[in-house]
Formats: sequence, structure tokens, C-alpha cells
Amino acid sequence: MKAAKYGSTTFVVMLMACTSSMPENGPPPTETDLRSTIPEEITRRVPQFENEHVEVWKSIIMPNQPLTMHRHDNPRALIALTGGTLRVVNQDGDTRDMTWEAGSAYWLEADPPGELHGDVNEGLEPVEVIVVQLKGVGTGGS
Repeated sequence: MKAAKYGSTTFVVMLMACTSSMPENGPPPTETDLRSTIPEEITRRVPQFENEHVEVWKSIIMPNQPLTMHRHDNPRALIALTGGTLRVVNQDGDTRDMTWEAGSAYWLEADPPGELHGDVNEGLEPVEVIVVQLKGVGTGGS
């Protein structure tokens, strides 16, 4: 049996012929249209790289969508992709503001033992950073 080869345009035309014609309000949505309706505007961590020495992730902190409470047992470098100020709130409610300048790098020590914190972006634009956290350095706090 010989396999038929059709281009994507042919396939779309055949698919449209097998389904109802175009919607009343215009052509069917494109892949780009569909991607733009998926809510990607949420605060999140996106893993980038990990080995036995470091863990690297991109944090995107949307306005008024705090990161969940967490801690850093090891020191880390932070590279600000976009500028902004984050309010860091620990589990006791104590706060401090940290301002990042786009394109700058910062060093952050490990969190004190047992301390959790959440990061809140009270600005109008997302704050995006790359975090390179060392591994095997031990818990901080002294």
C-alpha cells in the first residue's frame, strides 16, 4: 500500500470540508490566537538547569500574585531580567523590600534556619529574575 503525502494546507482544506464551514464571525482561530487565550500570566518558577553544583530557575512574579511561602537553604545569585521591587514577607509577618535593577546581578545568603518567606510584587509590571542557587553549601543562618 502506498502512503499518501499531503501538505498541511491540503489537510486543513480537507478538514474544513469535513466539518462545518467557517464560523459566522470569520475564519477559525489560528494557533497564535489559541496561545494568546491561554492564561500564562501567573506567578511561577520555570526550571532552567540543574546539576550536582547548582539549581537554576526563572521566577516570574506577577503583580499581586505572591510566590508561595518557601525558603533557601543555600546561598544564591540572582540576575534581574526586569527591574522592580518585591516585598519579602516572612511567616511572622515581618517585611522588607528588595529592589532589583534590570540587567544587574545580586548575591543572597541562605535564609536563617526555619524561616519561610513569600515574595510579593506590588508593582504594575511582572518582575522576572534568574536564580542560580548553590547546592551542598549547607544551611545558613549564622
